[in-house]
Amino acid sequence: MSMYAEETETAATGADPAPSPHWPNDVVALVTSTDPWSPAATAGIALARQWGSRLTGCYVDPSLRTLSGADAEPTVLGLLMRAWDEDHGERAAFESLARASGVSDAAWAVTHTGVAPTLRQLGAWHDLAILERDMVEGHALLDILGETMLSCRLPCLILPPDWKGGIAFKRILIAWNGSIESTRALHAALPFLEAAKEVTLIDGERLNPEDLTGHPPRFDPVTYLMRHNVAAQPHCIRGPHHLAGEKLLQEAAHLHADLLVMGAYGHSRTRERILGGATRHALQHAKIPLLMQH
Repeated sequence: MSMYAEETETAATGADPAPSPHWPNDVVALVTSTDPWSPAATAGIALARQWGSRLTGCYVDPSLRTLSGADAEPTVLGLLMRAWDEDHGERAAFESLARASGVSDAAWAVTHTGVAPTLRQLGAWHDLAILERDMVEGHALLDILGETMLSCRLPCLILPPDWKGGIAFKRILIAWNGSIESTRALHAALPFLEAAKEVTLIDGERLNPEDLTGHPPRFDPVTYLMRHNVAAQPHCIRGPHHLAGEKLLQEAAHLHADLLVMGAYGHSRTRERILGGATRHALQHAKIPLLMQH
C-alpha cells in the first residue's frame, strides 16, 4: 500500500500510518528567521510530524552565511552569536512549536560559521536537509548552495523564495539521466514518491554500445520504482544539452508538478567546484521545491 493510501486510512481511523523504512530518521532545517518562523522551519516540522523523524532546527546568521569552508575559522562575530542563542529563547520556542505540531523529538542549534561548513558537519548525522533558496542573496547564491550540496552529500529539499505551499507533493517530476547523482536523488526521494498521486520520470540516459558490456549492473529506474510500489510514467523531452535546465522547468510547469527531483551535478576546477548548467538553471529559476543530491 502506498503512503498516499496510508494517509487516507489515517484520516479515516485517526491512527498514524506504519513507519516506512524509507522515511528519514533525522531531518535538519536551516532556519533563517524565528519571528515569524521561516519556511524551512515549518516544512521541517511538517515532515518530521509526518515521518516520525527527529528534527534539528539550525539558525545561520545572515552575516555568516556566505562563509565557505576555507573561511570557516571562528570569528569574533561568530563567537558573539552564542549570546543570541542564550538570551532570546528561540530554543524553547522552536521545541514548543514542534511539540504542539506533533513532533516529539526536536532540537535547536545556532551555527557560528557559513552554510556550507555547517551542513557538511550536520550531514554526518542527518538524512535530509531543508534549505531556503533565498537564504543567500544575489551572486553568492549558486556558489554557496553549490559548495553546500557538493560537500555535504545529503539530499537537500530546496524551497523557492517566500515559499508558502505545503509539503504534500502529489505530482512529482524526476529528471534522471543515468548518472550516479540522479540515481541517488531518485533513491532519496522515495518518501515523497510513495506519497505522490502522479510520478513522471524523464529518462535522459544516453547509452553507447560499450556501456552495455563490462560494466556494473545498470540501474533501471522504472523497475526500481515498481519494486517500491511507485508507478512512474516514463516521459521524454527533446532539446539541446545546454537548454536542459530550461526544458526541465518547462516540463514541470506543463505537468503541474509540485516537486522536481534531480541530481546536483558538479564540475571540477583547479581551485573551485561549480555546479553544472542544468543544476544552476533549476536553482535560479524553479518556482517549485527541488530535491537534489550530489
